[in-house]
Amino acid sequence: MATHRIAKNKLQLLRSEKLGTLAWLVHGFSTRLGGVSRVYGGHALNLGFTQHDSRAAVERNRALFLKELGAATTTGRNHWPLVTLRQIHSDLIHRIDRVPEQPLAADGMVTDTPGLVLAVLTADCLPIILADRKRRAVGVFHAGWRGTVKRIVEKGVGEMRKHFKSDPRNLVAAIGPGVRGCCYEVGEEVRTRFEGQFSYASSLFREVKESDPVREKYPLLFLTARAPGHGELPAKLFLDLVDANRRQLLDAGVLAKNIDAEAPCTACHPELLFSFRAEKGVTGRLMGAAGIRRE
Repeated sequence: MATHRIAKNKLQLLRSEKLGTLAWLVHGFSTRLGGVSRVYGGHALNLGFTQHDSRAAVERNRALFLKELGAATTTGRNHWPLVTLRQIHSDLIHRIDRVPEQPLAADGMVTDTPGLVLAVLTADCLPIILADRKRRAVGVFHAGWRGTVKRIVEKGVGEMRKHFKSDPRNLVAAIGPGVRGCCYEVGEEVRTRFEGQFSYASSLFREVKESDPVREKYPLLFLTARAPGHGELPAKLFLDLVDANRRQLLDAGVLAKNIDAEAPCTACHPELLFSFRAEKGVTGRLMGAAGIRRE
């Protein structure tokens, strides 16, 4: 996923090289850089209406984002309508032909209507864009662990087949910035949910035993007399959410060569991206967005 290091107060988007080959498509994943919000470190491009930021700042940030995205009218004075969702960690997907009067409750959208920008908001969950090279249709999806276990991106491919007769072999996918397997610690109940859905679930999880410096220095002490609180330390469990969604795309018929899954980890790069986990809940929102140019 293409990115360039530039001045911190300069707006910067991440773009997929695979999606970038489609001349009719506008797309991008926002970073935290180059906005007008001050509550998240100054010059922050917060694109979500959070409790900490002002509505005016977010609306200004969204205008800046759309301009950088390339979603402008022919005069350049106005931008294409932006369609977002009331995200509920579901597998619900709507076909969008016009801007709805009120935000729809769902976590995915598909369209073949030019001149609209479909976008999902994230701060650790994955934004995923699908584009049909032949049919000029797009889909945008929000995939946290709950949406992933409900197979939202796999169902997204199905919705594109249903509405636009998309052949999965013609779909190009980009999994945007989100928390990756290096940092996404989850509980045992999450593994149980995945094991109930996917035969390959065990390959998505990684266990890491916590280290105890005292135990490592004096191992015999713990062999002969275990003091209260010094039993075996529980293992930490990490989920590879990116690979989980990549596997779903493959199972749905998307070709491996057409999947871009190289975006950075939000939790590893708080200087570039918002991360709900790394910033303990006080953070802005990123956007993954796509639209179809008019002829």
